[in-house]
Amino acid sequence: MKKNVLLLFALAINLHAICQTKEISRNWTSFVQTADASFLKKKVKFKVTAFAKADLVDSTAWAGIWVRVDNKNGETGFFENMGQRPIRSNEWKSYTVEGVMDENADKINFGGLCMNNGRFFFDNFEFYVENDKGKFQKANVDNPSFEVAVEKNTISKWSEGTKPLNPVRIREFTFTSSSDKAHGNLSLMVEGKGIARDTSYLIGPVKGYTPQIGTLITMLNNLSNRVESAVSMLNQKETDHLMDDKANGIGALVMHLAAAEAYYQVFTFENREFNEEEKKKWGAALDLGEEGRTELKGHDIEYYLNAYREVRKKTIAELAKRNDEWLAQVVPGSDINNHFCWFHVMEHQSSHLGQILLMKKRLPKREEKQEIKVNREH
Repeated sequence: MKKNVLLLFALAINLHAICQTKEISRNWTSFVQTADASFLKKKVKFKVTAFAKADLVDSTAWAGIWVRVDNKNGETGFFENMGQRPIRSNEWKSYTVEGVMDENADKINFGGLCMNNGRFFFDNFEFYVENDKGKFQKANVDNPSFEVAVEKNTISKWSEGTKPLNPVRIREFTFTSSSDKAHGNLSLMVEGKGIARDTSYLIGPVKGYTPQIGTLITMLNNLSNRVESAVSMLNQKETDHLMDDKANGIGALVMHLAAAEAYYQVFTFENREFNEEEKKKWGAALDLGEEGRTELKGHDIEYYLNAYREVRKKTIAELAKRNDEWLAQVVPGSDINNHFCWFHVMEHQSSHLGQILLMKKRLPKREEKQEIKVNREH
């Protein structure tokens, strides 16, 4: 009989059929399968191997095999996605990701990653775990060679995204079966089309704005993109979750970012404070506290993000009307200039982004309904 380490690693969590899939746009996609690791009592080695190749359309495209170990405390114990050794060859080759996990591990997730425009092929995933004798032995992978045909972007026994409990459909990518294979009869083909270059991490002047205004806009948009990325997959329960009875939820914090930015719009663009109508609209979000806990709940995350986006849309439109000289102007009746005000908007959002990321780590685990298969050898 196999050692317990292999027996228990054969518990395959099949969750894609019971989780609601959210559809978004971005320049990368992934697929994942998850195995239990919560029983570990010591450090063990593991490795995941797979065949892959890539037919690239643009120079920024690449693929990778990725592995992430989720620890019991909600933190990441191991992560590798081949970003430092990307797959760009159009010939079938075997690739390996190796690592270690220990008694802190809860689950191990593995799969494929595709970035930007191209066709990406995957086949024959294998998962090995170190046994009590220090030898690698094969553990279970469901549908490892994708012999079950893909239907309507659904890969049997795999989930789209990086978390089986949080599947996500990326509009720019399609999943199909292919007869171009390294093993068996079929492989998985992932195709990315119509993906524009991601410039959100390029800080500096942009066409249509004066140099400092353009640089400011790129920094503002980089922060808002990171805020959206951090919260976009939360469900309503997570959006409203309070760490304690004096805290505010993540949704309330996103609305707080929108409220503070709206305040600095009128403060710098119109040289005034909020009027009574604006205080009524933004007061709970600006001040948070008990009023925020009472009013800012019961909505999905898109409710708060839409408000955040609308405020940012106005910010960009107003900044487009101004120039670098305006940034240097001192706000009447104060000792700060407009540039400092918008620098403060950025540092304020950066600070709360850190808070949101911490709160995400402290969210209760999502309930899992598991279809469990156990391989036994007698």
